[in-house]
Order: sequence, then structure tokens, then C-alpha cells
Amino acid sequence: MLEVNNLECIRGDRSLFSELGFSLDAGELLHLQGHNGSGKTTLLRTLCGLIAPSEGSVNWNGKNIRRQREEFASEMLYLGHLNGLKDDLTAVENLRILCQLDGLDVGDEVLWPVLEEMGLYGHEDLSVRVLSQGQKRRVSLSRLLLSKSPLWLLDEPFTALDKAAVEFLQTVIAGHIKQGGLVILTTHQDVALTSGEVKQLRLGWKKDGDV
Repeated sequence: MLEVNNLECIRGDRSLFSELGFSLDAGELLHLQGHNGSGKTTLLRTLCGLIAPSEGSVNWNGKNIRRQREEFASEMLYLGHLNGLKDDLTAVENLRILCQLDGLDVGDEVLWPVLEEMGLYGHEDLSVRVLSQGQKRRVSLSRLLLSKSPLWLLDEPFTALDKAAVEFLQTVIAGHIKQGGLVILTTHQDVALTSGEVKQLRLGWKKDGDV
């Protein structure tokens, strides 16, 4: 379980959010919403331990994530809105490095089929530099097909993807949730995954009459 208690994050002299609290159990998805600059990326980076909150705490299975850094890192996958790829390396080389960073020891006999499944057949050994933005995004997202982490934190995962890739990624995320995984994601796209029985959290929202 992920628990957020009385969380506040300040950027410069501005509080992006304060007194923020929520929880997420196994098999649940939280759709994080808000206008640009409302703090969505900051919140995700705080949840994964890259940013220390000004106030409050983030707990994983009842223990503050800052007191179990290595254990939490092994049970969490953060995929930012930047792909984190090296242009001079091929798609398979980049995926190999990403897997190593995630603590996964997998060989090329596994990586190549994963890239093919993500729609990159014929592009596995090309330099990332020559790939389109959508193809680069697919390389980065291929981590999800190999991840053993129960908690996924996804910042705009559908960016630059075509319709087929968006639908496939939704299937991957839904499958992770069905198997007991936890997902928090942001997206500006209207996707079926974020409708229906999912948790919603909107940053920067004010009630009528608030100043």
C-alpha cells in the first residue's frame, strides 16, 4: 500500500500543493490531473523519492520511503515524461541499460522480442537518434513489459504514441493492475483507462468562492 500524509511541496516561494493525503491499494489506479504547472510531475518525483517534501510523508507498506530507499527503489518504477535514452546507442542497447538500472538481468534473447511486441520490429538495432519521437517513447515504455515492480509511477506515458500504441499500452497497464499492481499516472489524453472505477486526484483545483 502507498500512503501519502499531509504532503506539501514548495517550488521557489510557491506552494504547489499542501495538506495532500491519499492512499492506493493493490489493484488500484490513480489518475493524477491538473493544469500545467500544478505540480503533477513534482508530486510523482516526490512519490518516488527524487524530491523531499517540505512537509508530510510518503509511506510504502507502512514505512516511510526515505527509511527504506533500496527496498522501495526495487519495488517502484518511475517513467518520466522524458525518455531517458542515449541517442548514440541502439534501441536494444538502451533497453538493456534501462533494465540494468531497474535491477533486471535480462539477455538480448529477451530484449529483442519485447521491442518487437512494442511495435519496434526492424528498428531494434538502429541508433535511437534516427527514430521518431513515438518510436523513442516505445523504447522507454518497453521497460513496463519486463518490470517486476508492483508500483508504477507514469508521467504522460501516452505522449507521442499513435492510436495502436495507446491501446496496447492501456492493455499493459490494465494487466498490471489486474495482477495486483498499483499505478499512478498523468495524461492529457482522453483514454478509456482513466474512466470508470478509478481513483481521481486533481491538483490546483479550487472550490467555488475560493480566492
